[in-house]
Amino acid sequence: MNEIAEEDVIESISDALQYISYYHPPDFIRALTHAYEREESLPAKDAMAQILYNSKMCAEGQRPVCQDTGIVNIFLSIGMGVHFDTNLSLDDMINEGVRRAYLHPENILRASVLADPAGLRVNTKDNTPAVIHSELVRGNKVEVHIAAKGGGSEAKSKFAMLNPSDNIADWVIKTVPTMGAGWCPPGILGIGIGGTSEKAMLLAKRSLMEPIDIYELRENGPKTRIDELRLEIFEKVNDLGIGAQGLGGLTTVLDVKILDYPTHAANLPVAMIPNCAATRHAHFILDGSGPGDLSAPSADIWPDIVFKGGQNSRRVNLDTLTQEQIMQWRPGERLLLSGKMLTGRDAAHKRIQDLFQKGEPLPEGIDFEGKFIYYVGPVDPVREEVVGPAGPTTATRMDGFTGMMLTSTGILGMIGKAERGPLAIEEIRKHKAVYLMAVGGAAFLVSKAIRKSRVVAFSDLGMEAIHEFEVEDMPVTVAVDHRGESVHVTGPREWQTKIGKIPLDPV
Repeated sequence: MNEIAEEDVIESISDALQYISYYHPPDFIRALTHAYEREESLPAKDAMAQILYNSKMCAEGQRPVCQDTGIVNIFLSIGMGVHFDTNLSLDDMINEGVRRAYLHPENILRASVLADPAGLRVNTKDNTPAVIHSELVRGNKVEVHIAAKGGGSEAKSKFAMLNPSDNIADWVIKTVPTMGAGWCPPGILGIGIGGTSEKAMLLAKRSLMEPIDIYELRENGPKTRIDELRLEIFEKVNDLGIGAQGLGGLTTVLDVKILDYPTHAANLPVAMIPNCAATRHAHFILDGSGPGDLSAPSADIWPDIVFKGGQNSRRVNLDTLTQEQIMQWRPGERLLLSGKMLTGRDAAHKRIQDLFQKGEPLPEGIDFEGKFIYYVGPVDPVREEVVGPAGPTTATRMDGFTGMMLTSTGILGMIGKAERGPLAIEEIRKHKAVYLMAVGGAAFLVSKAIRKSRVVAFSDLGMEAIHEFEVEDMPVTVAVDHRGESVHVTGPREWQTKIGKIPLDPV
């Protein structure tokens, strides 16, 4: 029987979460580099360059690859010959490891977990509790798969109870376009098939922690029906032309992972969960000899890419910008922003809405007139940083507030990630405003453009407080112009046509 010390469990969890916050898995970097090298869509290639450059910066600076440092998911395979030397429960040991990792003073991670989810939604301040799944197996060791799952990709999880005669690939190809780009492609699709509804979801989540090997599978050829299905879905999803960040291009997914389980004769449960461009997971073993061991990736896995935002970009002074100027911008155009902007996410928008409904003014010192609002919840700064990683959040969550903000605050436009829905696009068109997109998965790179930061309202909301940022050459892309034309519609349609393997729906 192996004796595993309490501190070894806690330290291993803490170290692993710090590790995955700034190190992408090497297989992900190799797959993304391959996709970057073959990409023909310039906006998509630019987005992948930012993600790769950001990844290298984070590895060197040991800071998070994304401002959303995730909710912790853990799968444990516990050998029945193991004894834990502790007075704590297994969950308590794991959550203490999570607590230490997210409060680490040298690399503070953003606390995103809220208690009372259907009520007050109060931040737990340390990202606990983790979501823990465990099984008892033969042996005398503990095998740990750990991931930090971002909210944007988790929000795009899908489940269907298909008929046994239904085609699984057809369901996936029909469903992926409905997910939009909020899951920050290119990434990995995890698919669970069989069992019951909850088992299918667990299979999909667990599959995302397997290594990327689709190219080896293509080269060696399929050996099972699951292999065939992986290859079929991989090819057909990429034929959709959605591309990196939904901008249109050749690569939408880097791999498709599938796990299955026996199911009832009357059922065909299928779950699909995407992993984003901030893919974060690790695997280690506890055998009583000490904490789990994770080695730093070799520096040569990152390609020799230096992101040069000034090439083919329009420089914009936010402090003197007018509506007449933004009416010259077109979807897909790259901009470099300098000047002051305000931030705000879901909670801040709800506070503003409540104030307006009560006939009360905005807090003193907030003036949105002629400004942009950036949808972001930054990581706290460490050392000499002005602000921690500060990438964009999914813009569609603010769609319901867009009309209010454009009508009542005088903002010129918004910055976020992924597409906007029809309601928001119509409000943008009506007010001759604009929506700009920053790259999801390039949070540390974006933060380097932020020269000054201060909280100006709603400080009790933590990372969701309203900040004033002063930026210099912050890279963005025009996603929706003043006419309501969206690059997330035109880009994928253009590339689906170029690829030419899937019939286009009529406009």
